[in-house]
Amino acid sequence: MSADLGDRPKPKPFDELQNLYDVLEHVRQRPGMFVRNGSLDELGLLLSGYGLALRIHGVDERFDLDPVGPFAQWLSWTRGWSMVCGWATAIEQNCGDEPPLEAFFRLLDEWRASLAAASNAPAGA
Repeated sequence: MSADLGDRPKPKPFDELQNLYDVLEHVRQRPGMFVRNGSLDELGLLLSGYGLALRIHGVDERFDLDPVGPFAQWLSWTRGWSMVCGWATAIEQNCGDEPPLEAFFRLLDEWRASLAAASNAPAGA
């Protein structure tokens, strides 16, 4: 990943993290701290642990990054990719020359933008 963070905000201190996307900003900006060699399998394991912790502790937070959850479904619908092995494998198999972790964040940003656009669409649109 490039050192240029552009207009991205600095990640919050760990004790101020409020949701999954705060955690992912840390991963995006300092991937070597969280995932070895930019591995989406490692990221998937980290996120699976996050999702499990939410369930165990009864935290009411939407978690869309299960291996075959809403993010994976969106990838399948928009890209036509098989999700048999989950989103991490699908991205790695289809990202071409783009580093898989960069592809993940690009696709995650695109997915989140599509959700925001859908929530801002007028009723009946």
